[in-house]
Amino acid sequence: MTRSMTAFARQEAEHEWGSLSWEIRSVNHRYLEPHLRLPENLKELEGFLREKLRKTLSRGKVECTLRFHPEAQVQQLVVNQDYAKEVIQAAESLQGMMKEHQPLDALELLRWPGVMQDVKLDMDLVKNSAKSLFDKALDDLLEGRGREGVELANLINQRLDSISEIVAEVREKMPQILQNQRDNLNQRLEELKAELDEARIEQEIALIAQKADVDEEMDRLDTHVQEVRRVLKQKGPIGRRLDFLMQELNREANTLSSKSIVASTTQCAVELKVLIEQMREQIQNIE
Repeated sequence: MTRSMTAFARQEAEHEWGSLSWEIRSVNHRYLEPHLRLPENLKELEGFLREKLRKTLSRGKVECTLRFHPEAQVQQLVVNQDYAKEVIQAAESLQGMMKEHQPLDALELLRWPGVMQDVKLDMDLVKNSAKSLFDKALDDLLEGRGREGVELANLINQRLDSISEIVAEVREKMPQILQNQRDNLNQRLEELKAELDEARIEQEIALIAQKADVDEEMDRLDTHVQEVRRVLKQKGPIGRRLDFLMQELNREANTLSSKSIVASTTQCAVELKVLIEQMREQIQNIE
């Protein structure tokens, strides 16, 4: 399946301890180039995320941004009941030694070190949630790249159809073009026949026909078109292979242009080069 390198994905999740959100953007690039933006307390995830990207994607500049907003309620007040009882018992025993008894102040007890417990956020839980959410965002990114890849493949196939039509047109025209060239040359040489050897004339006509023969180029163009169609159906990264095939198609189009002996074939060669360049531009976005 053809996949584009351009896509965007966003995933959010709400938990009792806070919220997480991932944004992943990818654009075309010659190699895989990940850029990670993580909160300081989640930097430990970087190695895992890079490995995940390496196993999932082959090419593209990929920007991954994680946002984490902890809930204020996470810092709730929790009393250490057992310790508080010990403090109260100690305070009551001290009161028995005192001449004046004063009631215990609950607020003062709360200020006593150790009575209040800090509830700390379980960062392992946050990290696991961030990993799971990243997997979902990455799946969305792949779906987006796949959808755009299908559109790119359709555009390329349309241009391949046009190339095949042009090749068929040139094939159809070439016998008549060569015959017209032969007739024109014969006409120009008619008055010089007495001075020129008939065999030499035929030799020159054959040489012109040989130089103008583009059957080989037409065959290679057809072969390359078939190969591009085959590659578009393959799984995995295909962008570099397609880029190479564009170079080969362009080479044949240039050869056709150089062998052109009439304006119509020159125009066909120009149209071929335009179509190939359009495909090449689209292929720059294919993984």
